[in-house]
Amino acid sequence: MAQKENKSKKETKYPLAAYFEYYNQFLDSSIGKALNLRKISERFVYEGTKNGIKISNAASKVFKGSGNGKAVRLDPGTNSDLFDLSYNEDQLMIQQTIEQFAVKMRNAAEKIDDAFSINEELWNDFNELQLSFLQVPESLGGIMKDKSTVTQMMMVETLAHGDLGQALAFFTRHSVLNAIINWGTDIQQTDLVPEFLQEQPVMASIAINEPTPLFSPYELSTTAEKEGTEYILNGKKNMVPLGETCSYFLVAGKTKNNTNQLFIVNKESKGLTVTLERSMGLNAAQLCELNFENVKVHETAILGGNDGINYNEFINYCKLGWCALAVGCCQAVLDYVIPYANDRFAFGEPISHRQAVAFMIADIKIELESMRILTQRAVSKAEQGLDFEKEVYLAHLLCSEKGMQIGSNGIQLLGGHGFIRDFPVERWYRDLRAVSIAVNGLHL
Repeated sequence: MAQKENKSKKETKYPLAAYFEYYNQFLDSSIGKALNLRKISERFVYEGTKNGIKISNAASKVFKGSGNGKAVRLDPGTNSDLFDLSYNEDQLMIQQTIEQFAVKMRNAAEKIDDAFSINEELWNDFNELQLSFLQVPESLGGIMKDKSTVTQMMMVETLAHGDLGQALAFFTRHSVLNAIINWGTDIQQTDLVPEFLQEQPVMASIAINEPTPLFSPYELSTTAEKEGTEYILNGKKNMVPLGETCSYFLVAGKTKNNTNQLFIVNKESKGLTVTLERSMGLNAAQLCELNFENVKVHETAILGGNDGINYNEFINYCKLGWCALAVGCCQAVLDYVIPYANDRFAFGEPISHRQAVAFMIADIKIELESMRILTQRAVSKAEQGLDFEKEVYLAHLLCSEKGMQIGSNGIQLLGGHGFIRDFPVERWYRDLRAVSIAVNGLHL
């Protein structure tokens, strides 16, 4: 009877499934291993996935602005107090594609950190992914109908698994695009969104942080005083990613009635100077300081027009982005220290056999999963259009504290090796320090 059932299963097997079964067996055969066919096959799958995204994007470029005088917003997902920890098939395909790119990021990370600049080849590879289309509504030229906050969290986390500093640099313009989609007026969307959908997208960045002690994004020193139909900006911003290469910035400033708003400021504006900073970490992001001296912008440059934005919600979205960065980088730390502890011998045995080492690695895993779940919870509620202020507060608090601790433990586990630049943990430690103090550059 059992043989009959097995025979029946074989007969009902789909031809495509049978093909992949035999194909995988061949790749794992002695001939396949000798010719390294699996690696070649994976490369073809990667290129095919990447090109598939490009073809989909090319087809979506025929869509234009709505032209109805109303800003276009993505619909939130189904309202539910539940959230799914697993990704769907489309998200997994995107994740696998970005993972392949993240390997390139990690291989180049040391040189990029030393050079304070991402090389042109890597930028071109990232631009070819054309991830902007996964953020933009169909009516504005993208391919989306619903909000994709969870997908973008996954993108940022996967990029940060390659390198946190580069992930910040790569995603900073996508953050500006998210803000325009979420808050921009019809005219702002019509004028700016197409610039992000080109083969060589425009570079833009968010400027919130200020070089003041105990800085809070809600207590800004940068002022925006209205004179007629213009606003005059004065103040300083620091830790702004890619400041020298940006065409414009979203600048947070305090207006006369003590409300915080974002202003779209062209880099060439008179009175605006951009200076490259040498920072402790995030070297790949080329952090800069912006100095505003009576910089004039028209009143229509307020993001969201006369209504402005929900500034508190905007900051919460920024915190979500930094949580995703922390989770990705901490995963990189964990993935590095486990094989290191197993391969590093002391007193005739791997150091992972020592309880102190094993417990420290276990703590990293526990804290990392706590960070990930809290972040996923907050992102899920944000995607559904629900209030997520409490969730993002808890996620950011945990990622700030435990992210730094995981970076420190990574250094400790490598001992003297952790302190020298031949190993990546010291770079991850420096980059993770920014999670608790930065809100610039990211907006999911």
